[in-house]
Amino acid sequence: MCGIAGSFGQVPIVEDRVRACLSLMKRRGPDAEGVWRDNVADRHLVLLHTRLAIVDLSQNADQPFSAVDIVLIFNGEIYNHVELRTELEAKGHAFRTRTDTEVVAEAYRAWGRDCVDRFEGMWAFVLFDRRSGAIMMSRDRFGEKPLFFRQARGQLFFASEIKFLTALSGAAPRPDPLMIQRFLANGYKSLYKAPRSFFADVEEFPAGCTAIVEDPRNVTPQRYWHLHFVPHPMEEADALQTIREYLKRSVELRMRADVPIAFCLSGGVDSTVLASLAVRELDSDIATYSIVDDDPRYDESDSIGKVVDALGCRSTTIHAGTGSFFKRMDDLVRYHDAPVATISYYVHSYLSEAIANDGYKVAISGTAADEVFTGYFDHYLMWLAHMRDNPDHPAMVADWRAGYGAAVRNPLLQDPDRFVNEPGMRAHIYDNASEFRRFLKDDFSEAFDETAYATDLLRNRMINELFHESVPVILKEDDLNSMMFSVENRSPFLDRKLVEFLYTVPTELLMADGCPKWLLRRAVDGLVPDEVLYDRRKRGFNASIDTVMDRSDPQTRERLLDPGPIFDIVDREKIEQLVDGDLTENSYSKFMFSFVSARIFMDAAAEASAGAQMAVA
Repeated sequence: MCGIAGSFGQVPIVEDRVRACLSLMKRRGPDAEGVWRDNVADRHLVLLHTRLAIVDLSQNADQPFSAVDIVLIFNGEIYNHVELRTELEAKGHAFRTRTDTEVVAEAYRAWGRDCVDRFEGMWAFVLFDRRSGAIMMSRDRFGEKPLFFRQARGQLFFASEIKFLTALSGAAPRPDPLMIQRFLANGYKSLYKAPRSFFADVEEFPAGCTAIVEDPRNVTPQRYWHLHFVPHPMEEADALQTIREYLKRSVELRMRADVPIAFCLSGGVDSTVLASLAVRELDSDIATYSIVDDDPRYDESDSIGKVVDALGCRSTTIHAGTGSFFKRMDDLVRYHDAPVATISYYVHSYLSEAIANDGYKVAISGTAADEVFTGYFDHYLMWLAHMRDNPDHPAMVADWRAGYGAAVRNPLLQDPDRFVNEPGMRAHIYDNASEFRRFLKDDFSEAFDETAYATDLLRNRMINELFHESVPVILKEDDLNSMMFSVENRSPFLDRKLVEFLYTVPTELLMADGCPKWLLRRAVDGLVPDEVLYDRRKRGFNASIDTVMDRSDPQTRERLLDPGPIFDIVDREKIEQLVDGDLTENSYSKFMFSFVSARIFMDAAAEASAGAQMAVA
């Protein structure tokens, strides 16, 4: 929806830095900009905002938003703002806009910091309460909207993106070599195991937390929401009815906008379910956008075509090729302030660009269905372990072999009794980590760890993925890829009521007939073509490295192997062997992309640091 940034401390921010920051914020908010300054005791507060107008397009909804004794900068959407407005009006609150921003301000006035518990949506906001002289920072439950902060010399800087922090503070942050090592050796799922960014002196404000900040040297986030697995006895039919109701309501809420909305559509069940609900349950005329890869391992054009024909929706298909690979990667890495996590998000950027070029400001995607409904190969094996004492267990194994299990390539996950015999086995998650550590110059070893949320093996795995592994990375990439082109991304599967309900469903109901995400499929039976709905293959936006990068091109080799700061961390000779080697194995293709991404990040960080030093001189 928007870009936010600001500073709180004893040093006022000079106008040149404010202007430089606002200029960088334009992609997140091309429709309006604003600055608000105040003095709080002996401290200076500046709040910056650039707006992507989605709800109430009038100037009355521009930010920073001032409501008597409250000033707010807000990024995101409170989808239930209509219902909250009605509740607040009944309590005597008056409104001058239709925007959800004003609802946030009035909700804080009514319920204080506890207001966030009433919000259904995605958000990052900083609110100044003139009465207390403190600021409140908050981020949504799952971390859909970003919020970073940096503390330097008693000054607090906060922003939607790290580059905004750099502009306001006047100092480039230092890359963290440990994070590069972790990323290259263990992969993207390791990045949120510890609260670090790719810069040593920048922190990410944690999801599901608020902080009341009176002293800029002291930011203490406190958790306002927890997800627990508390299974309740229920029949499958009852679970399906509730899931369908919550899914429909979630999509309906996330289609609230005063601007056009597009749907991202892969050939898989997740995005197909959302598009089908919009068309067949909510009677919406939608436009879908899809990526097609020529590599037969990732080509989903057949399934996409079946869905488009069944729904009668407008459809745009994009092909990602090798043209301008490095130019695009340069732009993406610099915008992300980090290596692009996976090749899927290089590909996804074409999708966001096409959506924006056609005039859409909002895109709806299927993020997190795997983590809330079960969608990974290890999930099914953990479910089989959970069901090991069931008399029908042999038939369940047979279903797995004939269904989802037939597609498993990782040898660690080809044994249906893997988690019966080794419940703590997680070697498949940091796939080939021992091999990839050989590319690093320094010894690096970091064992996989898992937070204990539940005694149920599968549910604990899923919650870790939701909060520490896959979903935080996906949401970060979704947000940055979309906002780079001034598009807001929305994720209906991350609905509080839906997720909390699914974590009351008994684990035994999660799989059946060789299909993961059984409850999702059954809940929308009749809305989606059966050949897509019950396709057991794992789908999603993806590509191979050789689809997007030509390793035979001398300029490509030069770009990969020229001297640079990445070779302080990585062995150049081993990378040269990789460039000339066989990358048909998926894990090596992924590693090659990770190296490219990390190399560009380190080059860009060195350039930024040199530029900052020149500016100081």
